[in-house]
Amino acid sequence: MTSSDLLFHVGFDGEPVADPYEIVDAGLEDPRHTTRVPALAELLADGSAAPEERYLACYALTSWGEAAGYRAVVEAARNPAAVAWYDTIIDRTYSVDGTFAQLAVAMEDGSDLAEEKGSGPDRALAVTALVGLADRVYFDGKLEYFLDAASVAANLEVIAATVRRGVRSLADGVPQRFDLSTQLVDLAAAAARTDAPLAIALATEVLAATPSHRALNHAVDLVYRTSGPERRGFAGYLAAVGDDAIRSRVTAALASS
Repeated sequence: MTSSDLLFHVGFDGEPVADPYEIVDAGLEDPRHTTRVPALAELLADGSAAPEERYLACYALTSWGEAAGYRAVVEAARNPAAVAWYDTIIDRTYSVDGTFAQLAVAMEDGSDLAEEKGSGPDRALAVTALVGLADRVYFDGKLEYFLDAASVAANLEVIAATVRRGVRSLADGVPQRFDLSTQLVDLAAAAARTDAPLAIALATEVLAATPSHRALNHAVDLVYRTSGPERRGFAGYLAAVGDDAIRSRVTAALASS
C-alpha cells in the first residue's frame, strides 16, 4: 500500500475507504485529520507525484482549513491552465476543467476550521484569487458557496473588475468554452449581499452584452434579493428584454415582497 493509499483510502479508524472524498468529509468533524496534514502538504509540494493525488491533497488541505491548501489555491490561480492538476476533473456539461469548481466547495467547507486554526488571512487571499478567475475558469454555479457577506464586502472591487473583464470578452466575441454570461450574472448577484446597486449595474452590463435566456433567468434572482428603485428598474429591464417565461418570473419576484 502506497503512502497516498494510506492518506486517501484508509479511514481514521483504519477501515478501507473507496472514495477519498469520504475521508475529507469525515475529517471536517474528526480532529484526527490533523495527523495527515504534514504528509498531505508534502504530497502537494511534490512535483513528481501524480497530478490527481496532488489535487486531492490540495482539496483535503483546503477543506480542513489549512494554510498550505489556501496558498496552493492562490498559486494555482496565477496560471490555472498550467497547474499540474488542471483537467484532472472534467465537467460533464461543457467538457472543461472542473477542479476549481470543486475547490470552491472545499473553500466553503473549510471556513469554520480556518477560523479555529487561525488561517483566515490565507483563506481570504484564496477567496480573492478565485473570484478573480471567474471570467476565465468555470465554477459550475459554486462561486457563491464561499462568498459570504464579509467576503463579498472585502472583494467588491475584484468582483466588479472580474465581471467587467468578462463583459469585454463577451462583447469582443471571444469564443467561450462554457456559459460565461450566466456565471458573470451569478457573480454580480453575489455583490447584492452588500451593494445592491452595484450588483444590478454589473448584471445589466452582462445582459447588455449577451442577453441569453439562461443568464436572464439567473438575473431574476436579483429581483428577489434587492429592494428600492434600482430593483424595480432592473425588473422592468428584464421584462423588456426577456420572453414570457422571464416576465412571469419577474412578476412573481416583485409580488414576493
